[in-house]
Amino acid sequence: MTTGVLIFAFNNQHIDYLAMSNWSAKNIRRHLNLPVAVVTDIVVPSHYYFEQTIYASPVGMHTRKFEDLPDSVTWYNGNRVDAYTLSPWAQTLVLDADYVVASNQLQSILDTTHDFLAHNTAYDVTNHPSFNDHNFFGQHRMPMWWATVMMFRRSQYAKLIFESMQMIRNNWEHYRLLYGITRSIYRNDFALSIALGIVNGHTLNYASIPWNLATVTHDQKLTQAGQDQYRIDFVTQNKKPRWIKLTQDFHAMGKGQLGDIIASYS
Repeated sequence: MTTGVLIFAFNNQHIDYLAMSNWSAKNIRRHLNLPVAVVTDIVVPSHYYFEQTIYASPVGMHTRKFEDLPDSVTWYNGNRVDAYTLSPWAQTLVLDADYVVASNQLQSILDTTHDFLAHNTAYDVTNHPSFNDHNFFGQHRMPMWWATVMMFRRSQYAKLIFESMQMIRNNWEHYRLLYGITRSIYRNDFALSIALGIVNGHTLNYASIPWNLATVTHDQKLTQAGQDQYRIDFVTQNKKPRWIKLTQDFHAMGKGQLGDIIASYS
């Protein structure tokens, strides 16, 4: 069975998602020894580390403010629902461009028998403050499933999940109002959460990645301390400066800070 990684990279005014994806592809090659395909609308330099380039027009243009960037940016996040159609592999890991691969941990979910897996709980690596509210969405506090990391095999079950996500994206205003989501901006996490509920008969009884999604938030300072080692500086609720060292995979929500790391170590 063919296996590979799929990353979506649509640049905007401040974030070079293509360079971020290329940096991630190097890490993926070291730790997982898997080919990487990038979905983008930009001509990819020949020295980049992708085995395949899939060209697509960006879908879902929104304006979003990231806390560690000086201005609001254009955010293209509507293409992820096409991962099942676009992937060239029988088994696929779909990763956010800002997901940092620092170990071979993801290999374990490729070895399972499940046709689809994603995280259903994320946490702040510093626990300052609690991240728990982010694990629910909408007026009814539905459980969140994170589209940051998704594993799927070609199967009727996975196909139905992505088809449902497409339906939700294409009718976002309806589903936003139905689930009491106050922000009008479409998010893949919301679409995935709703789609999993639809496909599984709203039972909330489906498999997930068996560990929580480590997250570094915008208001923490992220720097690289060495290969696969990262330093997180933060302030406690008592206004005490603290720092920790991270030697694991994680989701970097501070796009500007991760971009600075990539620019320094590329």
